[in-house]
Amino acid sequence: MSNDLHMNSMQTKPIFNEDIHFEHQQWERELDFYDDEIKIFKNRLAEILHNSEDKEFLINLDHFENRFRIHHSKIEAFKQRIRAHELNMSRHYEAGENVMDRVMYDYHLDFREQIQTEREMYNDLKKEFFHFMTKSN
Repeated sequence: MSNDLHMNSMQTKPIFNEDIHFEHQQWERELDFYDDEIKIFKNRLAEILHNSEDKEFLINLDHFENRFRIHHSKIEAFKQRIRAHELNMSRHYEAGENVMDRVMYDYHLDFREQIQTEREMYNDLKKEFFHFMTKSN
């Protein structure tokens, strides 16, 4: 076994690729859900746009549309990173390496934090959007 084998915080258990793969699958489903929600929100923005002539309201709609677009872009970037990491893991698996090395595990931990940050930011955006919609109607 490699000296680079990463152990969990108790230094007793190796991190296997299938465990990371499982987490990637969860993230992909979550990101797909967010992407579907964004489509619904953008459709709602388009409906409202046609029924309002209030300039300030329209500026706020544009603000939300831009933020939804940004989150969609981030979601697509996360999906690409997941696919790249999965490809890397499959190559290691084909080479007979089913345990993640320290560098890739650290990369995964950093990525997990980024996913969590995106999750929080996206949920905050939804709250702001619903608050805006209820006070504006």
